[in-house]
Order: sequence, then C-alpha cells, then structure tokens
Amino acid sequence: MSIITLTTDYGLKDHFVGALKGKILSEFAEATIVDLSHEIDPFNTVEASYIISAAYSSFPKGTVHLIGVDMELNKENQHIAMQWNDSYFIAADNGILSMLSQKIVPQKIVSINIHDRLPTDASGLDVFVMVACHIAKGGLLNVIGREIPSIKEITELKAVVNSDNTMLKGHVVYVDHFGNTVTNISKKQFLEVAKGRPYEIIMQTKNIKTILPNYSAIANTEKYPIKYYEGEKLAIFNEAGFLEIAIFRSNPSKFGSASSLLGLTYRDVVAIEFKNKEL
Repeated sequence: MSIITLTTDYGLKDHFVGALKGKILSEFAEATIVDLSHEIDPFNTVEASYIISAAYSSFPKGTVHLIGVDMELNKENQHIAMQWNDSYFIAADNGILSMLSQKIVPQKIVSINIHDRLPTDASGLDVFVMVACHIAKGGLLNVIGREIPSIKEITELKAVVNSDNTMLKGHVVYVDHFGNTVTNISKKQFLEVAKGRPYEIIMQTKNIKTILPNYSAIANTEKYPIKYYEGEKLAIFNEAGFLEIAIFRSNPSKFGSASSLLGLTYRDVVAIEFKNKEL
C-alpha cells in the first residue's frame, strides 16, 4: 500500500483539494490518499510544522507526506524532499520541516531539480505531485533532486532557555478544535532543563504548578466526581510530545476554552520558571 498524505492551507470551499487528489490519481491510480488537514491558516508554516510533527508517526514507514503551505518556488525557498525516520516529506524549504529535524537527524535531504522536466505551465503543485508519486512507487530521492546537507529552521518562534537555566520560554504554535493551546516546548527539552527541580508555568491568571500525565489526572481525589473538575485549567505533554495548556472538557462554543478563557493565542509566550538554580 502506497500512502500519500496531504497537508495544505487550501480550505475546503474551493476546488483545490479535489484537484490535487485528481492530479495524484492521474499520476498514480493505486495511491492511497489521506487528508491530514486543509485548514492550516494561510501561509502559517509554524502551524503546518506542528500538524506534520504530531501526525506522521501514526502512519506506516515509507508514507509520503505532501505539504502544500507557502510552497511557491522563489529565490528564498527551494523545493525539497526529505527522508526522515523512514518517512518522506515534500515541502518548500521555508522552515516547515524544522520541528521534525530537531528530534531526529534526517536520513537524506534533496533539493528538487525536476522543474525543467515538466511543461512550462506546470505549477509547484505539479512538481510536488510528481515527486510524491515517484517516491510512493519506490523511486529514489537522488533521481528527483540534488543532495543537500541541511534545511532552514524556524528561528522566529523557538523555545529558549535563559543564561542561568531558570526559565524556559516557548510560544503557542497551535490552537486545536477544543481551544487547547499547544506550545513548542517539548517534553525532551523540559526534562533536559528541569533536572528534577520544582517549576511553575507562568500564566496571566493563576499559574500552573504541575504538568499532568493526562487530562483526567486533574481529578486527583475520590471525594468529587470527574464532572466537578470541568472548566479547570491544566497542562500536559500531548501525544506529539509538546506542552499543551487546556481546560478540562472544554467546549469552545458554549463555555470557553484555554485560548479564550486564559487569553492564549498564536505566538503568545508561555514560560516555565524553575525554582532553584541548577546544581
């Protein structure tokens, strides 16, 4: 089974998503096409980066992930294909893939150079489709590109530690359907900085002093039913391994969410303060 996933900022009102699938099936009728998301905020490479990072591990090895966000070829952004953790990613070199490469070093990266093999009116999307189908059929990266050593990183919104290791600052990079706010502070980075020290997540309202193992862990006593805790704020490391600030059993349309009730939106700073200096 050859799987090609799609992540775009096209939305679902227009014909673009259907046309993209039609192009893939015209090139490779046996492909299995899976939609990850077509509701990425327009040109939001950070949001796209998070979606890919959160979803890729659910797919079999060898899956091809086509990312159509800010994909136009220009003097700043070349087209690339990357083999990473035995999966394949096709995108513009605009920082989208940098959240992945922070975790595991890529196996191979190529700068796609087949543009002159397509008709003169071919779009960047046509290039991505041809590359995705080539890889899905078992083709090699070296056939469609020249190997390069590295990719661009998203440096504007990056989780950083202060000079004395007492503060870890990240940003909100995604607000999900439930209004939960996801940051770019990874569990790996948190553990490396914390080293067992007590900590506090600094909020505009009351701070959070504990990162829970899951949502329901907020019900920490048998005295009250779980429903009693609805509306309480909490923090967890989500399935993708990133710090998430949430409201327990939130309903954004009726009661509010972490984003609306705590005033957390895309790009906002979230800081974790460690109470003792590192020994």
